[in-house]
Amino acid sequence: MAATVTVAAAVTTVLAGTASAAQGCRIDYQPNEWSGGFTANVRVSPGDTALSSWTVTWSYPGGQRITGGWNAQVSQAGTTVTARNAAWNGSVPAGGSTEFGVQGTSTSGSAAPTGFTLNGVPCNGGPPPTTTPVPPTTPPPTTPPPTTPPPTTPPPTTPPPTTPPPTTPPPTTPPPTTPPPTTPPPAGCAGAVLCDGFENQTGSTPAGDWSVVNPDCSGAGRAAVDTTTTHSGSRSLRIDGAAGYCNHVFVRSNKDLSAVGTVRYGRIWLRHTTALPTQHVTMTAMTDTADGNKDLRMGGQNGALQWNRASDDATLPEQSPAGVALSVPLPTGRWTCLEFMVDGNQGQLRTWLDGTAITGLTADGVPTHDVDGQWLNRTWRPRLTDLKLGWESYGEGADTIWYDDVALGASRIGC
Repeated sequence: MAATVTVAAAVTTVLAGTASAAQGCRIDYQPNEWSGGFTANVRVSPGDTALSSWTVTWSYPGGQRITGGWNAQVSQAGTTVTARNAAWNGSVPAGGSTEFGVQGTSTSGSAAPTGFTLNGVPCNGGPPPTTTPVPPTTPPPTTPPPTTPPPTTPPPTTPPPTTPPPTTPPPTTPPPTTPPPTTPPPAGCAGAVLCDGFENQTGSTPAGDWSVVNPDCSGAGRAAVDTTTTHSGSRSLRIDGAAGYCNHVFVRSNKDLSAVGTVRYGRIWLRHTTALPTQHVTMTAMTDTADGNKDLRMGGQNGALQWNRASDDATLPEQSPAGVALSVPLPTGRWTCLEFMVDGNQGQLRTWLDGTAITGLTADGVPTHDVDGQWLNRTWRPRLTDLKLGWESYGEGADTIWYDDVALGASRIGC
């Protein structure tokens, strides 16, 4: 019997509509594996056919068992996995995509999944289902050839009369009255509420849409607009973060972020010069009005990225060797795309680095050893109201870090 994992808080019936899939559909399966387990982010792209509901299936060659998931209803029977849309993500426009994820256990050397289908149609270039024609049960009657040749008709001796061309041109068809499609969202921001590459900054100190703040206490840190190191365009935000307790400097967005809602997705391009230290540092902070106005902080500890709640100092992942190993260091000397999702309704959190999900920076409501033991020690339903970029040291950890092409919205923006 298949074991079903429901990953939505409430699942309602999806309205009837187009639920087929085009032969050009794609299912992108991106795993993050470790000894004995894995997670995978699955992107569903229907191609040129819009969907109002979807069912994705695939097969594991052996050794993998699904234990949980998110943004879909997932079940496994034998080696076959079936994922059905949740209540809120069944509609996918033509040319669009949606994502869900799974978590499971695996044995050493487990092979990659195969046989992806979307609503019964093979995807990723798989062969279409074959149909065998059924032969007729009664052979059709045969007609014997005529014994007498048919009479021939001689050609006419007088050519048929010609018809002169019309003197009035045919009526023209008026242009369609349907208005053109609306203007697409800004390039690179996917309709985000906040979309800023710092190009409107005219001075050397952030101003206008951004304010320099020291939320706890000021120190030796400095924030500036830089024109020498950028991800795109001609400007970026440069933070010179100093080591030592109370060296806090941040730049806070002055934009009204209330339209983002309780589920927020962020995308930040950043570049820093020094590997993350052993002691705790913070790079990004967001005020949580549901947690005593304390910050939800992203930074590093023990050389790897981590989330930290200022209210109780809980970390994600746990700072055990196994937990830290499920996170990743922040690359130095190059631009990196950091994405995150915070769901204030479900108390969930996800993180991607250069498009790859990070297991140690995921809180999906399913307890994971060495990851979210501290994080799940109490109910957490954040209400985030701002966005601050900068550097906060609690001992060691001087760094120079650049931020660019910052976006915040109600759906995933991507890199």
